[in-house]
Amino acid sequence: MSWLYLVIAGVFEIVWAYAMKQSHGFTRLTPSIITIVAMLISFWLLAVAMRSIPLGTAYVIWTGIGAVGAFVVGIVFLAEPLNALRVLAAVLIVSGLVLMKFSSG
Repeated sequence: MSWLYLVIAGVFEIVWAYAMKQSHGFTRLTPSIITIVAMLISFWLLAVAMRSIPLGTAYVIWTGIGAVGAFVVGIVFLAEPLNALRVLAAVLIVSGLVLMKFSSG
């Protein structure tokens, strides 16, 4: 169950990153509220997952999900550039996440 909490925490990290971008520096109310609520949920689920997943593993997986997810959201919803080097960087992050998961048992 901890791994499920961790993945959901990562998804909420993507939500708050996107909402923060949409808040325009916390000048727009609704995206600002979504950012704060999603952050709180994300941190809480991360903390719950860390009850049984080692700190290093949980944190790397959480930030990796957020990083790759924000990368994809940026491309799909914000028309951010897509090129070979950016894709390679995302692939390397995902590879690191997989290795971290396998190394944690």
